Amino acid sequence: MVSCNAAVPDRFKIGRPHPKTFHKHRNVQDVLIPQSMKKRPIIIVTGTSGSGKSTALAAFEDAGFYCIDNMPVRLLPHFLQQSDLDQKNGPIAGWVFGMDLRDRNFLPHCRAMIDDLKQHGHPVTLVFLEAEEQILLRRYNQTRRHHPLGHCGSLHDAIREEKKQMQPLRKEADHVIDTSRFSVHELKFAILNIARQHTAISGMAINVVSFGFKYGAIPEADLVMDVRFLSNPYFRAELKDLDGESKEIQDFVLQDPETGLFLGAYFKLLDQVIPLYEKEGKAYLTIAIGCTGGRHRSVVIAQKVYEHIKRTQPTVRLIHRDIRSG
Repeated sequence: MVSCNAAVPDRFKIGRPHPKTFHKHRNVQDVLIPQSMKKRPIIIVTGTSGSGKSTALAAFEDAGFYCIDNMPVRLLPHFLQQSDLDQKNGPIAGWVFGMDLRDRNFLPHCRAMIDDLKQHGHPVTLVFLEAEEQILLRRYNQTRRHHPLGHCGSLHDAIREEKKQMQPLRKEADHVIDTSRFSVHELKFAILNIARQHTAISGMAINVVSFGFKYGAIPEADLVMDVRFLSNPYFRAELKDLDGESKEIQDFVLQDPETGLFLGAYFKLLDQVIPLYEKEGKAYLTIAIGCTGGRHRSVVIAQKVYEHIKRTQPTVRLIHRDIRSG
């Protein structure tokens, strides 16, 4: 194994900033931050390379945040200095910056940057993403991207060195998310839960998710409905290869009298409990609809549940997690 400890310059390692790091703007407090931005939450997304930071930024953007990836730590104070940011970008929930070892100044000066932002009234949250070593190796082999510490030797060496260097920052994070077993949708769920803690966007966010029990349940689900009691189109040769978005499968499931009775009762239940969840201040509700494989019955029922909720709840989203599986 190649060791890259000796080859890594001091500027890559965590330590106290050099007194001349920011020159006359060494601290954020040396830069005049507009009063209008002092209540804007700032979320810093960091972590190991390949752990899903791009997906996390996309989820924050969906939640109403303005996101910038690979923001250099020494440019952030000057970015915040712009007095017309709010006017240019309209109403936003806050700012999200993707920051990691792509910027060689990030680790030495991240702590000072966060402290200075907090001193100026910004609610700052640090989100740290990570994944198991073998998962990261597999992801890099699939994407064929270069690792920011690729100069350390092999990809295996780079991943281990990055984990070592990032460990102190991980300990200071407000949220640590291991994405090793997460699908893209599951990671977005986790990020949206964090986003809802920091945004003033009104209305409870509702996710209706279809899934297959054979691929595992939805960990974030608040309500789970098993619809495996409905007739299964999988056992009809002409329907087996179709999915629940096709008219043939929809007709098969919805024309069953038992389906109509079930939907009527379930809609009544949802109409009762959703306002109660919202009254209690719940910001995020996940309704999971499951069948065996997640391709037929659950897709059709989830679509109908989504359409029903959409009439009164504009912040509802529909996700078919396993429709392309199998």
